[in-house]
Amino acid sequence: MAEGSTRVAYTRPGLMMRVPTSSVGKAPYLFRAGFGAEIHNFNPVNTAKGVFFDMELNKGFSVGFSAIQGGDTTALDAIDESQYKPPVEFGFHIQQRVFTYNDISLSVGLQDVVFQNDQESDQILSLNTQLLSFFVVLGSEKDLGDYKMNTYMGFGTGGLAPMDTLELDPDSARSGSGVFLGFVMKTPYFGKSGGLDIVGEFDGTGVNVGLRIPLTSDYRLNLGFTHIEKLPQFKQRYWVGHPGFTVGLDMAVPRQDQRPGQGPSAPLDRRTPDGRPMDRMEPLYRDSTIAMADYAVLGMKDSMALMNNEMRNLVVRLSSMEQESQFLNDSLRSLKLESNVSEKNMNEALRHLSKSLRYFYAGDYREALKEVDMSLELNPNLALAYARRGSIYYKLGDVQRATINWNLALRLDPEYTDVRNILKALSENKMKSANY
Repeated sequence: MAEGSTRVAYTRPGLMMRVPTSSVGKAPYLFRAGFGAEIHNFNPVNTAKGVFFDMELNKGFSVGFSAIQGGDTTALDAIDESQYKPPVEFGFHIQQRVFTYNDISLSVGLQDVVFQNDQESDQILSLNTQLLSFFVVLGSEKDLGDYKMNTYMGFGTGGLAPMDTLELDPDSARSGSGVFLGFVMKTPYFGKSGGLDIVGEFDGTGVNVGLRIPLTSDYRLNLGFTHIEKLPQFKQRYWVGHPGFTVGLDMAVPRQDQRPGQGPSAPLDRRTPDGRPMDRMEPLYRDSTIAMADYAVLGMKDSMALMNNEMRNLVVRLSSMEQESQFLNDSLRSLKLESNVSEKNMNEALRHLSKSLRYFYAGDYREALKEVDMSLELNPNLALAYARRGSIYYKLGDVQRATINWNLALRLDPEYTDVRNILKALSENKMKSANY
């Protein structure tokens, strides 16, 4: 009796071909459905095929269902003459995320709760416990700039242990345990539809590689090869561990909080700008016009920030100009004050000189000298006052002091001709009396 298995590529829950996955964020779709097929021979065609459905209910708890019909392994050398019709299997899958830390998550689950259509017994469906798979998977999600990498590693039993896609001998499908590894790399190609995914995995028995090509943001074409290490032997008739070419299509119904362009593999993108996982996304997704408007608003915010900076600079410059203007006003007031004081002093000094002239002609030389001294206190740069004081000292008989004052007057006013003539006459001893 040939045994089938739900391990047909792309028919298990998650984004891989056969191995389970784990994510730190909530699944970006309400549910996902599709079909997958493994082609083991083209002439005649021998395939294992199936359909699937999976969804995340709440808090990391996911469920899935698959219906599979395996390939024909009854006549390895004459498969084109075989009349055998492989049984149909119905598999149920459950999974629970139990731990998250930054971009790392840990999930446990049970896959391949398989009910098989047994053609040789009276039972319509019977539970195949040999394929029951308990697993633990550790997932890591890394952002590599334009690329994003998800890696998965774990161990499992039953259908995840070292056993083939379709077992010829059911006795060889004993329960065991094995490890599995896998990665998904999201690329920026076809980014508007969610990005092209490259899939690679070791499922316990062989290496599988594939591509998940976005047709739209909700539909993906799945291509790949199973047991690629045995691909050179593909032309041989079907045998246990035979490589296969796999093709499939899946559809994802997105949640309302999913952003455009993420596609069904959006868990790789569910990050805040600082890299933290985010279960709820901003609802700016429904229309490209909204996205363009948001972009325009951001541009206006930047422009307003620039204008605010320019306004602050202008305010600082205006304040500086006001301070300079105030300084100039203060300086002008000071100059006016000094001018007024100087003018007042000049008037006072001239009045004292006028008084000194009256005392001089009256012969009261001492009073005349006092008035001249008071005039010089008010304006020490008055050449006329020094000339007057020199004449007073000459009248008092102090020729030396008279000469000193006449020289001071001449220094202050080199064009003072009268003083110059007095000094010249004095030097020639021609001056007989000072009447100035």
